Amino acid sequence: MKRIFEVQPWNVSTHEFKPEDKRLQESMTSLGNGYMGMRGFFDEDYSGDSLPGIYLGGVWYPDKTRVGWWKNGYPKYFGKVINAVNFIKMNFMINGSKLDLANDEFTDFDLGLNLKNGVLVRSFVVTKGAAKVQFNFERFLSVAQKELSVQKVDIKNLSDAEVKIEVISALDSNVKNEDANYDEHFWEVRHIDEDSLVAETKANDFGTPRFTSGMQAGYVTSLEKTDENVGDTETSITFSGKLNKDEVATIEKRVIVVTSRDYDSQDKLISAMNDLSAKISSQSYDELLTAHENIWAERWEQSDVKIEGDTEAQQGMRFNLFGLFTTYYGDDSRLNIGPKGFTGEKYGGATYWDTEAFAVPVYLGITKPEVTRNLLMYRYKQLDGAYINAQEQGLKGALFPMVTFNGIECHNEWEITFEEIHRNGDIAFAIYNYTRYTGDKSYVLNEGSKVLTEISRFWADRVHFSKRNNQYMIHGVTGPDEYENNVDNNWNTNYLAQWTLKYTLEILKEVSADQAKALNVSDEEKAKWQDIIDKMYLPYDKDLDIFVQHDGFLDKDLEPVSAIPKDQLPINQHWSWDKILRSPYIKQGDVLQVMYDFIDEFTPEQKKHNFDFYEPMTVHESSLSAAIHSVMAADLHYEKKAVEFYERTARLDLDNYNNDTVDGLHITSMTGGWIAMVQGFAGMRVHNDTLSYKPFLPKKWDSYSFRQVFRGRVIEVSVDKQGSHFELISGDPLDILVDGKPTTLDSLQTN
Repeated sequence: MKRIFEVQPWNVSTHEFKPEDKRLQESMTSLGNGYMGMRGFFDEDYSGDSLPGIYLGGVWYPDKTRVGWWKNGYPKYFGKVINAVNFIKMNFMINGSKLDLANDEFTDFDLGLNLKNGVLVRSFVVTKGAAKVQFNFERFLSVAQKELSVQKVDIKNLSDAEVKIEVISALDSNVKNEDANYDEHFWEVRHIDEDSLVAETKANDFGTPRFTSGMQAGYVTSLEKTDENVGDTETSITFSGKLNKDEVATIEKRVIVVTSRDYDSQDKLISAMNDLSAKISSQSYDELLTAHENIWAERWEQSDVKIEGDTEAQQGMRFNLFGLFTTYYGDDSRLNIGPKGFTGEKYGGATYWDTEAFAVPVYLGITKPEVTRNLLMYRYKQLDGAYINAQEQGLKGALFPMVTFNGIECHNEWEITFEEIHRNGDIAFAIYNYTRYTGDKSYVLNEGSKVLTEISRFWADRVHFSKRNNQYMIHGVTGPDEYENNVDNNWNTNYLAQWTLKYTLEILKEVSADQAKALNVSDEEKAKWQDIIDKMYLPYDKDLDIFVQHDGFLDKDLEPVSAIPKDQLPINQHWSWDKILRSPYIKQGDVLQVMYDFIDEFTPEQKKHNFDFYEPMTVHESSLSAAIHSVMAADLHYEKKAVEFYERTARLDLDNYNNDTVDGLHITSMTGGWIAMVQGFAGMRVHNDTLSYKPFLPKKWDSYSFRQVFRGRVIEVSVDKQGSHFELISGDPLDILVDGKPTTLDSLQTN
């Protein structure tokens, strides 16, 4: 755990610069607008340790793998988001000497990310010889004009003597991914002039698309343009001026970024780049900023969560929501939510099961239903790839990928890629969750029924029948607990397979005659699915009254996490993989993940026995773990644990809990604070089409409140020391349950 930023309700800021924490600072001051994003690295070159990174939504490359052996069905490549052309690059010369904070003497350092409006600021005073100069930087990625990046730098001479300032602003394609195999560069320049650069990803051997990106820079400045330098991979313009004492020079850099995802030829891409540049050239900085800020204000108006009495909790919640909004806001159904979003290279920027299990519940509550529907359509549109993934394993139906950009599996760890098949069940659950929450059956009865059917066909082929036990089983899998690989009968996986088959049969009864004909599920198939449902093996221990995580789990040396010496935590950074696999320690909720999904389907005793057994052995070294445990603890009235897990999930990155935030934020885990509060502390559930709550107020808080979108309504829920209060902000009256008691929302309600 390490905290390097001050605790403030709306800001992530510091007045210290520590080179050893540079990467951590960069991660936590990342920006994004759903279309593109970047780490909070410096505008200017920095010769110390840093991880520069700019990423464009949907632009990726099929990188080679380093695997020295090959097996049938193994992924052909490892897809990854690639570092884009560095379009924010601006270097500064002071009396002919280059600014570099890794070597220069400087004071008054300030770095801050404003969560309310998505603006990153930085300032410092640098001394170079007799020159003393103050720099003030502002940067934002516009949410009003998705293709627009804006930088503004004010340079003030604090010296007694005149100072010569030069600004060398560049577009630089000579970039690479730090984690790229063989130190590959991915961009080939197709067009370059003094203010624009068009580059295409290099050819690959896998038949995946190549992408073209174009960047065009425009400037507003009090400095004089003095030089141009157009090279093979970089183009730059130099602006110069002499500043007298206390004189200020300003330069704005506005870059339009477009990609071939939206334009089918280089000519059209360049034409669009020119048109967009012309459109914003007539607007002032303040006008561009105001348009950007107005949209942020609308987002926070609908979805802000307010916490009184605990600023750490408040900052954590807003920081997490900010991270989600900068990654995805449903504007492009071709995109999804990567575990690191636009904040780093780890996980390759691809789509995981995190979206369906963790992001969908949050977006259902804070945005219009179309946003979540787009996430479901993303999977439907990639069914062809899911068929291929199943066929590679010699199986029927569809196996949705563990990691993907295009529907084809592109992850290079076998035990994850083709054993962690519970994700098929998580995708099915997301369809159910959307339908249950919104009441909208238009997806599940059409596209969704196709997804469910093909997933069910996969499950029916993947199970095997044990004649000795007269039950269906699933061997050779990895559950959500990735510290257990290649196990038999993972309870989570078996349960989801059984449930998916059952849910699919229910939906098939409701689809139209035309859809039923198109799905072509025979009576024989249905009978087989029902037989699997009836005879699915779900490991259970009657003495402990728990669902057993997988066959053989109880044969381990069952010791709690408290038995591990503190200096050996986290175990994934101190133990060998072999030792981890042999241990009883659980990376994240596995049995408890399903119990969270179907929390109303289990008895209080079942939830208590399983939580009390598994939580003490869980190291929570997955960023996804704490939120699930917070909700389960709240449901069991374990208030202290519920709050403890909330604090962990809400401040996971702000406090670097798992010592791994240097390579990017845990974007999909940023759902955890909202999940823990709304489903945990407020006890929000939807059961039998009825919205219900069982709120409690953590003792260390004075109050909390949030707004929730539900079936055409916006509801405000407030909980303080006097009780809970519910207000219908917009929409028709609604019957809800509060602590089991029915009430009608048509105005402010108090309990």
